[in-house]
Amino acid sequence: MPVAPFHADVFASDYADARRRFLASAQVAGFEVTSYSHPFTGPTGEALASDVVWCGAKDATSVLVLLSATHGVEGFCGSAAQIDWLRHGCVPDDTAVLMVHALNPHGFAWLRRVNEEGVDLNRNFIDFSRPLPENHGYCQLADAIVPHDLDERALAAADLRLSEYADYFGREAYESALSAGQFTHADGLFYGGIQPSWSRRTVETIVEQFHLKQRRRVAVLDFHTGLGPFGYGEPICDHAPDSTGVRLARQWYGASVTEPAMGTSTSVAKEGLSDYGWQQMLGDVVVFIALEFGTYSFENMIRVLRADHWLHRQGEPDWHAPHTRSIKADIRRHFYPATRDWQQMLLFRSRQCIAQALSGLSGEVNKVSHE
Repeated sequence: MPVAPFHADVFASDYADARRRFLASAQVAGFEVTSYSHPFTGPTGEALASDVVWCGAKDATSVLVLLSATHGVEGFCGSAAQIDWLRHGCVPDDTAVLMVHALNPHGFAWLRRVNEEGVDLNRNFIDFSRPLPENHGYCQLADAIVPHDLDERALAAADLRLSEYADYFGREAYESALSAGQFTHADGLFYGGIQPSWSRRTVETIVEQFHLKQRRRVAVLDFHTGLGPFGYGEPICDHAPDSTGVRLARQWYGASVTEPAMGTSTSVAKEGLSDYGWQQMLGDVVVFIALEFGTYSFENMIRVLRADHWLHRQGEPDWHAPHTRSIKADIRRHFYPATRDWQQMLLFRSRQCIAQALSGLSGEVNKVSHE
């Protein structure tokens, strides 16, 4: 695989900057952009949108989908990977690349993991006509996960409760209680909502408008950050064990593929993942990978998310207030360290996984053409 030079200018300073760089790169490459306008604005009044670029033949039988900012503040990573590919990538025959830039533009702009309703998009892909999933662990810990106050005494008491829960039930049960998804506390962490979100509906529209259900094979790389070893990109596969999706994921991406259902991932099994929505829409056609880039510890992630949810629990924050700036700087740093070594690792791994996906799709095309 030829190695393109490292250019730090694919990394943006904020959502508006990321959007400008993405749209400019698409224009230079000669690709048409389809924009889905978001009904809200960013913290400085900027317009928000999910921008989609199709690269390749309209009738391609195989499509690679690159998603950024499913978890808004994590969008720095996926946006950079998309811009980098627009500048250096190429599309094999009978294959196309579909890029969805800033699937959750509100979260990206406001430096939040959740959307405008406080909903975690990656817990929102459930069947809302059925009874909502229950997370008893979260209910027990809700006021310790996001305390009413962030003073030293309140945080110490909350952390003690979390530590005691982890000691008693075990680390996996503790992480599941916190992050597996919950549908009871709208101002809490990892909240799945009560209905399909704007971003979920936008995904469903994109699948229809770009005729993804009619393709022979669709690969999805959904870029995430915040979990796992610093700078390492873990390809997480949430397809059912022994499914076509798992088989192809292992074949394309190799032994580094992990599976939460099998206990091999840094991620625990979760409710309402975007993966499940794509599998529901496309069935065995899709091979979905969440490419998770590690930053700092799980405890630090909970700390910065706790502070951000506490901040927004008080109402829309003053973007220029010192305590807002401090909390936002912390959450940005956890999900986007912005160090040169982290950026270099991200670009190398993203290029590698994109090349693996395109090779896998191309190989399937060639296999079919020779049968």
